[in-house]
Amino acid sequence: MAVLAAVTLVPVAVVLVLVAVDRSEGVRCFTHFNLTGGQCEEELGDVDEDDCCLNHRHGYMTTDGECHYCGDAVWSPWSPWSPCNILCGEGVTMRSRKCFGRDQSQCDNHKDTLQVQACSGSCCNAQGWEAWLNWAPCSVTCGGGGVRTRKRVCTSSEECRSACSGESEETEKCPTTTCPVHGGWSGWSGWSPCSGSCINNHLGKPSIPSRGRQRTCTSPAPSTDTVPHGNGCPGNHIQVQDCSELPNCPVDGSWGAWSAFNPCSVSCGQGLQLSSRKCDSPAPQYGGQFCPGSSTSSRTCQSPCPVDGAWTGWSSWSDCSPPSCVPQGQTSVKSHHRSCSNPAPSSNPPGIGCQGNDKEAETCNNVPPCPVDGAWGSWSPFSSCPVTCGMGLQVSTRKCDSPAPKYGGRLCVGEERQTTICNTNTYCPVDGVWSEWSPWKVCEHPFRKTTKIRCTNLGGSQIRERICLHVDHNGTICDGNTLSETRGCYDVHRCYIKGNWEGWEPWSLCQPSCGQKSRRFRDRYCKPDYSDYRLTIGRQNEKAAFFGTPQADCGAPPDGGQKFEVQPCQNAPPCP
Repeated sequence: MAVLAAVTLVPVAVVLVLVAVDRSEGVRCFTHFNLTGGQCEEELGDVDEDDCCLNHRHGYMTTDGECHYCGDAVWSPWSPWSPCNILCGEGVTMRSRKCFGRDQSQCDNHKDTLQVQACSGSCCNAQGWEAWLNWAPCSVTCGGGGVRTRKRVCTSSEECRSACSGESEETEKCPTTTCPVHGGWSGWSGWSPCSGSCINNHLGKPSIPSRGRQRTCTSPAPSTDTVPHGNGCPGNHIQVQDCSELPNCPVDGSWGAWSAFNPCSVSCGQGLQLSSRKCDSPAPQYGGQFCPGSSTSSRTCQSPCPVDGAWTGWSSWSDCSPPSCVPQGQTSVKSHHRSCSNPAPSSNPPGIGCQGNDKEAETCNNVPPCPVDGAWGSWSPFSSCPVTCGMGLQVSTRKCDSPAPKYGGRLCVGEERQTTICNTNTYCPVDGVWSEWSPWKVCEHPFRKTTKIRCTNLGGSQIRERICLHVDHNGTICDGNTLSETRGCYDVHRCYIKGNWEGWEPWSLCQPSCGQKSRRFRDRYCKPDYSDYRLTIGRQNEKAAFFGTPQADCGAPPDGGQKFEVQPCQNAPPCP
């Protein structure tokens, strides 16, 4: 009989609760984690830890400076065995490994990070350091702040390097010495007056007056109280140049002999028929005085004649301007000049002026271009995000080409590359990795599981398995499809079997790996005699494996000794 229950509808108040979602702490993110050394490599920048680990191959560094791996827990390779910690005598050698990953407890035997085994130091005759070599020259030739170094060589073999304790190089401050002060020229003085007022061109051999200027080696003066002394100033302290712009010195005229009377015909002034003499012994030149007296014995021509102008000599070349370097787009030039005053053309009546230019200029090809400092061009657009999952680095670049540095100009200051982080907010695929094979399972009869085959000559089979771990975010599964392996076997676990002594097994590792109670062990090896068993099993003659640890009986040791040995591990490291 069905029972109907009365149902009362009760209004329900819906309350919205806002829950704050915690973000992970900010970390320094790196695109690669070195599983061998545990170093973070190729930094991306500061991001949240969860964003960094969207890619399981990334690593991140926390504020304590330690690098962490974003992926699943994995062991680093074992380090190489260290040298024996005792140079001469009994000691130990060690190797270590580290578990990396966000959940390090997933590493198999995650506390198994150190292995120790006994060793004998073979460096009883190690030579150690040779004597220190001579000091190298000081890093500065004078003044303070210099250092010098010296080195020494370790002559011990590679395995005995620890016999050389301390540094192979040492540094010390150099004695302070006073630097020499090299001389520098003062500025040039003004030019002195010319040594004469005109150029004496007597008998065709000109004697040109000169002027000079000087400078002193006092800016600064070279030091004389240092070793070595300061260098003197290069070049001459005096400059001399010709006053070639001066006019020629006047040459006064002197009369020659009277001529016979000639008809007078002049183009200007008043003409005469007269006897004449010439003022040509010598003739007046360069404004010199004409011969005194009359050139004729009768009437003379009194109207003046025009005087044509003549150039003085060229002045010396001026200094190049600009003098030290030529700015871009300009040229450095030098010039010299002359004047139409040797003589000047008459004004009434007008004489003919000098032909040509009173000034000349030349390009100074020996003045170098001025340095051009480099300037940055514009930043390029940021590159596209280089990854499809996780985080990547976009790059923008600029070039030092606006302008590029030339003629010894300074390079651009600053970075030519800037980056920004791009976040896809997508997890990267995690591909599967095979687990270790499981131990072999119990050896059983292949067809009748209830049939006991232990300690019999009946062959069986056993399996071991593995699984594909860590596949996530559409990663690929492990290569291959072998999830299990099968082999033929005999179950000899704890079975009584005759055996023969076969020497000693290898020494175990030191246990525990630290402290004064550290020991190592080894057993005599009693090799079971499996001659009563077939070496193959089944129709396919599969090679048989002997599963388990039999109770092999080899009798008393041949030398009456012990069946096992224990030795202390000398000089094991102290426990933390």
